[in-house]
Amino acid sequence: MFKKTALLLSAAVFLAACEPGGLSDVPGRLETTIPNALPPMSMFGTPNPTPPTRSNAAIARDFLDLSFQMESGRLIPVLSRFEGPVTVAVTPGAPPTLSRDLDRLIQRLRSEARIDISRVPHGSSAASITIETLPRARMQRAVPQAACFVVPRVSSWDEFRAARGNSRTLDWTTLTTREHATVFIPNDVSPQEVRDCLHEEIGQALGPLNDLYRLPDSIFNDDNFNAVLTGFDMLILRAYYDGSMRSGMTREEVAARLPAILSRLNPAGNSATAIAPRPIDRDWILAIEEALGGRQPVPTRIAAAQRAVAIATNHGWNDTRLGFSYFALGRLALSRDANTSVTAFIAAGNNFRSIDPGSIQTAHVNMQLAAFALSAGDGARALTLVNEALPAATRAENASLLATLLMIKAEALEIEGRMSEAASVRLDSLGWARYGFGRDQDVRARLTEVAALSPQNRS
Repeated sequence: MFKKTALLLSAAVFLAACEPGGLSDVPGRLETTIPNALPPMSMFGTPNPTPPTRSNAAIARDFLDLSFQMESGRLIPVLSRFEGPVTVAVTPGAPPTLSRDLDRLIQRLRSEARIDISRVPHGSSAASITIETLPRARMQRAVPQAACFVVPRVSSWDEFRAARGNSRTLDWTTLTTREHATVFIPNDVSPQEVRDCLHEEIGQALGPLNDLYRLPDSIFNDDNFNAVLTGFDMLILRAYYDGSMRSGMTREEVAARLPAILSRLNPAGNSATAIAPRPIDRDWILAIEEALGGRQPVPTRIAAAQRAVAIATNHGWNDTRLGFSYFALGRLALSRDANTSVTAFIAAGNNFRSIDPGSIQTAHVNMQLAAFALSAGDGARALTLVNEALPAATRAENASLLATLLMIKAEALEIEGRMSEAASVRLDSLGWARYGFGRDQDVRARLTEVAALSPQNRS
């Protein structure tokens, strides 16, 4: 329902915090490396999602937990979905990149999830899903800390505001069949943020309403590592709209039909070993939410992240929740205690790498560790970490992470004396940065922050 503002996981972290002095230490040489006119925006081409590798028995449990419970823990009595063709309309005033990304998403939903979904002009008919964009500040006055969100039974911002006094109207748990929903997205953020909101909120408008921290390969996870719908997510949505399903089915009825559905849709999952998931611990979730929330002082948030690490360790968890706890600690300690931060990132990387060495989680950790290596003047180590991370960042279509990795690579190449390569990589980074960070001033600021890490650019 709500894509939270996840400051912790954004690739737009203030990397210069790794080194005292920051931006003021960057000499005038950097000005010559940033062109007056930035290159065209780079955008991703043909999607390359990774199919799920878990057993169908595990995927069935995930399906039920995603579909019959809200993020708050409230139970959803019956499955609800759109019945018949699904139409999508966009209100006037949307950012120019939204249309291309929406068309690309709809094509994926048609080809991968086999959903009968298409766009219709705004105002031509009552669309199943309406997408309305508005300034972030206006949106967050109504729903604080939400990066974007989706609500049922309304078709406009005005209808949403009018319905806020009627809790039943906007309550997903009261639905038997979905007929109308509206996705609200800020129109003054980067193209990548708009695209990420399209994927998560349209995914939830169509299907699951819950998020599960235990899922390493899903957008339905509040850790926000995955920014676009994954192969696992498309399988879940395909099962949601399978002909054997219908709106109004209970959890028990769905559970009875899922094995046959998943066996047919995902035959590779029949032979995979089923591993029972670790139980949900609300204390761990509360600790993570306090660490990510941004409302408490940094020392309090660091203590919350340390509490999350302790809970995960005491439970013996070896899934990505342990790695995420360490990652949260590493990010929060970044500007306070470099040793604690590095140690936490290394622990997070060890956890993520043991699960999937080529994962997007591992790529995020590598970016942080590469920044530390660059700051220490170890260009060779920074290059190794970046080159390991680039395939995952590209496959996950994370332009802001990809741009940051390439900027670090350019600085590392300069440390190694490979100047022409550095110039080419830096130019490549700028095209991705325009999609990932948006405004030209934000692109230039990110390039300056990364350059400030290199000892060659510090006085």
